[in-house]
Amino acid sequence: MYPGKKSYAITCQENCYQPIETVECESPAENCRFIGKQLKPEVNTGFTFRWLGHASFYLKSSAGSTLLLDPVSKQFDWPVDWAFRLANGFFRDEPQWLSADELNNVDAALYSHIHYDHFNKGDIANIGTNAQYFVPLGFGEHFPSGGYNIHEMAWFSTTKLAELSLNFVPAHHFSSRILVPFVYEDNDATLWGGWVIEQQDKRIFFAGDTGYSKHFSDIQQRYGEMDVCLMPIASYYHKENSAWYRYVHTTPEDALVAAQELNCKVMIPWGYGNNSWKMGDHSSHSPLLRLLKMHKEMNSTMVLYILNEGEEVTL
Repeated sequence: MYPGKKSYAITCQENCYQPIETVECESPAENCRFIGKQLKPEVNTGFTFRWLGHASFYLKSSAGSTLLLDPVSKQFDWPVDWAFRLANGFFRDEPQWLSADELNNVDAALYSHIHYDHFNKGDIANIGTNAQYFVPLGFGEHFPSGGYNIHEMAWFSTTKLAELSLNFVPAHHFSSRILVPFVYEDNDATLWGGWVIEQQDKRIFFAGDTGYSKHFSDIQQRYGEMDVCLMPIASYYHKENSAWYRYVHTTPEDALVAAQELNCKVMIPWGYGNNSWKMGDHSSHSPLLRLLKMHKEMNSTMVLYILNEGEEVTL
């Protein structure tokens, strides 16, 4: 919605990745756990949030509806998984996933965009045809045949799922899918975005992959303040082209500014972690270290709730 050169309110300039006592690591900024004490924020959405790793979340509403956000349980689709390994020397550690019963009872999967770290066709087969799928425009053709219940949505469109309203909203990102390495079969042909999930007067915001832009304030003006915001804080660094990475991915300080513009009561960060691909990052937990530093340096009043992969909280 807002292409062109960006200006950013604040940028970490030095000592951005200092060790902190609340993040316990086996080696500097690698293989870490957040061990800080956290008080449960004073919000009452009735939702339980389980962070499965990278951008994947499992949500359960107070009425019992269950959602998966950007579920990717293993690696990228073949052959991009092997291209990644050849280029980077590793596969990511695969996260702890849902139990068989939980997976069989998922009501819906919501996708933000078609990039390989947010959409894997193997997970569609595992979720199955009993669930509904809510996806951006142009996304359905990437599903295998077999009776999947797919709802394609445009920016600012709304649909219902039981007691929930699902609103697809813009993100400052892009969309592409590689047929074989370096050959694109889908270059911005599918839409991309985030989600506002509403239950009565409670709102959950999932940003998807996004850079900072005016779309955050647009979303707040249209839907009102957000109770819980699931915000990306990773993939903004590249030794040769950090400007482009930041253009389409929020730094931790960009995420804090965006969450403030959304009037978020609580922000849960994602994108870093022991199950991450570390794409556009110094290390597995460098984004979290930078977030905690900048939260303090900015004197931010944003309430943070930090999850380790596999952990859940009811807010």
